[in-house]
Amino acid sequence: MSWLIKNASILGGEQQDMLLRDGVITEMGKDLQDGEAEILEAAGLIALPGLVDLHTHLREPGREDAETVRSGSRAAALGGYTAICAMPNTNPIADTAGVVEQVLRLGQETGLVDVQPIGAVTIGQRGEHLAELGTMADSAAQVRIFSDDGHCVADPVLMRRALEYVRAFDGVVAQHAEEPRLTEGAQMNEGEVSSQLGLAGWPAVAEEAIIARDVLLAGHTQSRLHVCHVSTAGSVELIRWGKQKGWQVTAEVCPHHLLLTDEQAHSYDPVFKVNPPLRTAADVQALREGLADGTIDVVATDHAPHAAQDKECEWAQARPGMLGLETALSIVVQTMIETGLLDWAGVAERMSITPARIGGLNGPQRRGAAGGPIAGHGRPLALGEPANLTLIDPAARWTVEAASLASLSRNTPYQGFELPARVSATFLRGNATVLDGKVQL
Repeated sequence: MSWLIKNASILGGEQQDMLLRDGVITEMGKDLQDGEAEILEAAGLIALPGLVDLHTHLREPGREDAETVRSGSRAAALGGYTAICAMPNTNPIADTAGVVEQVLRLGQETGLVDVQPIGAVTIGQRGEHLAELGTMADSAAQVRIFSDDGHCVADPVLMRRALEYVRAFDGVVAQHAEEPRLTEGAQMNEGEVSSQLGLAGWPAVAEEAIIARDVLLAGHTQSRLHVCHVSTAGSVELIRWGKQKGWQVTAEVCPHHLLLTDEQAHSYDPVFKVNPPLRTAADVQALREGLADGTIDVVATDHAPHAAQDKECEWAQARPGMLGLETALSIVVQTMIETGLLDWAGVAERMSITPARIGGLNGPQRRGAAGGPIAGHGRPLALGEPANLTLIDPAARWTVEAASLASLSRNTPYQGFELPARVSATFLRGNATVLDGKVQL
């Protein structure tokens, strides 16, 4: 099916028409006509390249009670995403070619977004021996990002070897920065609120110490380091220093760390328990400024669904993590656009263009019938480019209702929040996966 999108504001700028045919943008301009195409009137809507998430937990295989590739893909498409990178902490762990290829296949069968598997750095994410990095890179999944997310690669020798190994195929190690000896028993950010509540603290230095070490290792190995879910002001400064040295260091921030603070823990509601924890208002401001000035490269959701029994319990026993795919764009609009720190082109850069580049998903080719690497994401909205895009209504206001979200889990920290902007349509290779806010496939 062909689509003629009329009067969309490209990156929040000039209105143009776009004709989508055979998976690419075949025409752009004013007052386009096509008698065979479906027409979508997009006046008042903003067109961005399809969003790309570098940090999604889909739970399949192993915890299909919390999420599946299909349900997570639905949430992603509704959130404006056309590609998501699936974290390896499944059961079994995605530390072999067989498991990453299974995740890839499940994503292909669903067909709502491209699902790019991330491989584990170490066998079983136990931090003892490197996993089959080269085999996963050479597999059908063509893995380029490796992470033990949820666990830090704490051994500096092992981290060095991983960085050296992935350099051969332009891979990247995505580190969960947490010195485990400093966070044993930790329940929330270490600070005034943790003292008031009597909860064991997770100190900022536990994150910053690992980032400092790994930035130095990235410089030493001349390899690519990506820092997951940065949460402290000190971390921002360390990453800024590494970039100033010219080392290949990139970083992400999560929407919840741009908006929420450790004050939320006063409710003792485990929905606010996350790793790394919610920090202080000063940290939130530093993260926003770091994202605005490019020190932090991308926004990543760390979408972490959990079954009810894992969150609806006392704080100490609850699993850390929050839903993020359907609310991420709105949170970025509230914290970055409405505050004047970013414009829509800046949002496209941090939620589509740069994450696609880091993940190796921005090649010009399209996935053919015989397979091939996932590509065509984070590309310009221009003639001949893959038709991966999202249309956003910037004037919309909506109230988050956990029961209405596409995820199988309900652990959103934004229940009852009124948020700005909403995805109206999402297109994957010219196919409408979302129209009028509803999944189409």
